[in-house]
Amino acid sequence: MKVTGARFISSAVAPGHYPASRAPEIAIAGRSNVGKSSLINLLLGRKGLVKVSRTPGKTRALNFFLVNESLMFVDLPGYGFAAVSQTERRSWRKMVETYLAMREPLKAVVTLIDLRRGFNDDDLTLLGWLAHHGVPSIIAFTKCDKLPKSRRANALKEALAQAGIPEDAPRALTSAHTGEGKRELWAMIARAVESQRP
Repeated sequence: MKVTGARFISSAVAPGHYPASRAPEIAIAGRSNVGKSSLINLLLGRKGLVKVSRTPGKTRALNFFLVNESLMFVDLPGYGFAAVSQTERRSWRKMVETYLAMREPLKAVVTLIDLRRGFNDDDLTLLGWLAHHGVPSIIAFTKCDKLPKSRRANALKEALAQAGIPEDAPRALTSAHTGEGKRELWAMIARAVESQRP
């Protein structure tokens, strides 16, 4: 997909704050240090549109970005790393689960996994929750440039086996640093946007 325009629309912490737009939405989720902001900037071709923080857990709301005036990206708060209280974590979880369960324009969730680290319990919980609620998930492995090409295939195989995901399941190996996987991930997003949710 060629991105000709991308802009921040609003932040939201509850359904009453969601944008009125009915454009199809793609949510981006992942642990706090997975490189989420950098990957969104890569996909949108806008280097500083989503602020990249050195402090994991900086995003504490749902952030909506309109792409080409026809598609919404929703940056979800990171999970599993930020040094916050259990009360705040529960609040974040409720905010995210409410959005995922209630938002009609949502087409799929791009779930980001650091290729070097594989899936952790929070990642598996999210994938299980999405499957239970019938929300399609696109797996994007990040930071693949941090591993030599000779090690990537084995790292991918181990990660998929750990999560019980078939080796032929759709996924993308990405790098916000080199741009690798951008085209493949956009193709998966385009297919999700065109499909009908169950």
